[in-house]
Amino acid sequence: MNSFTREQCADFDRLDELAEYRQQFDLEEGLIYMNGNSLGVLPKAAKDRVQEVVHEEWGRGLIRSWNTADWINLPNRVGDKIAGLIGAGEGEVVVADSTSVNLFKLAAAAVRMRQGRSKILSEPGNFPTDLYILQGLEKFQQGQVRLNTVNRNDILDAIDEDTALVVLTHVHYKSGDMFDMAAITQRAHEKGALVLWDLSHSVGAVPVQLNEAGVDLAIGCGYKYLNGGPGAPGFLFVAKRHQEQLEQPLSGWFGHANSFAMRDDYEPAPGIKRTLCGTTPVIGASLLEVGVDIMLSASMSRIREKSLQMGDLFIKLVEQRLSGFGFEIASSKDASIRGSQVSLIHEQGFAIMQALIARNVIGDFRAPNILRFGFTPLYLRYVDLWDCVDALVEIMEQEEWNRPEFKKLTAVT
Repeated sequence: MNSFTREQCADFDRLDELAEYRQQFDLEEGLIYMNGNSLGVLPKAAKDRVQEVVHEEWGRGLIRSWNTADWINLPNRVGDKIAGLIGAGEGEVVVADSTSVNLFKLAAAAVRMRQGRSKILSEPGNFPTDLYILQGLEKFQQGQVRLNTVNRNDILDAIDEDTALVVLTHVHYKSGDMFDMAAITQRAHEKGALVLWDLSHSVGAVPVQLNEAGVDLAIGCGYKYLNGGPGAPGFLFVAKRHQEQLEQPLSGWFGHANSFAMRDDYEPAPGIKRTLCGTTPVIGASLLEVGVDIMLSASMSRIREKSLQMGDLFIKLVEQRLSGFGFEIASSKDASIRGSQVSLIHEQGFAIMQALIARNVIGDFRAPNILRFGFTPLYLRYVDLWDCVDALVEIMEQEEWNRPEFKKLTAVT
């Protein structure tokens, strides 16, 4: 195993083709932020954009800005930009609602498109809101569909002629392990089922090619690697071949064929617009567009290359410097099936993470024992990885994690 030094990490930074992007983000001096897989950093340009939206478009334009500032087309405009990050086409992605709401809309629509089939397939340990939404849909359907969960290694064999929909998260939120999207989608189609992918931990972090893989449906969030801000609206994808058949259950006025005709009867809009529901969150969608524009200006292949290098380096540093302290690596060492994060297991994971955060090194904790470290190549440096592990070494050597204040549970972990 190669032994690394901080000087070598600094050399990696000097050669980094993405290093200039760090200046586009508002990062506090001395902060090491390794939680962009949960909430991305504020783009500096978003400060100017929010001033423009609030003071000019809302403050002066008022209701006129739906036309003059083109608020009405925000969902489609930003959606088309996100499409460029996930291998989708124009008119296949729209920004709307939250990830959870979008999952309900598309899962319900997919089940309706596969009437006569009774199974929704997912995996245990999927992101909780995904399972909760599917459980809610199961109850709402009153026995017409049931949610089955099987271990990820058994997914392919579990897809059968009774499967209506397969719902999986492309990159697992805890381990960072990544499914073979093309293989699972192909198997589902062979059995006549549809597939819905959650891209929340993928978009902006790993290359995604939805149309190349033949994907039917997808959802994702805007506040992680896209740096859209806390509570940023989510997005959804519907392949064009399904759009005219799709009937989503939340038939709100923005999904109407003519929203301002003010008719009593609902008529779905053509294309992807029919997946809209209520009024666009203009401020949130406008700030999300800033983050998406930054991401589009970078090379996704270079982002992935740096992410993989960072993941490999972090794993080696952990093995090199933290052996004997009780850590286990929860993520795959095979970079080809790992997303843009590395997770560690430790029985004192929560307290260790709180001690790390107190040192201004921010990752996060996921119960019961996972410490997560996200790699966001546009603003994270290689020396940050060294300094993070260096802080962990001191925390463990000095048993800082054992202090009472670090064991006190917080509302958000």
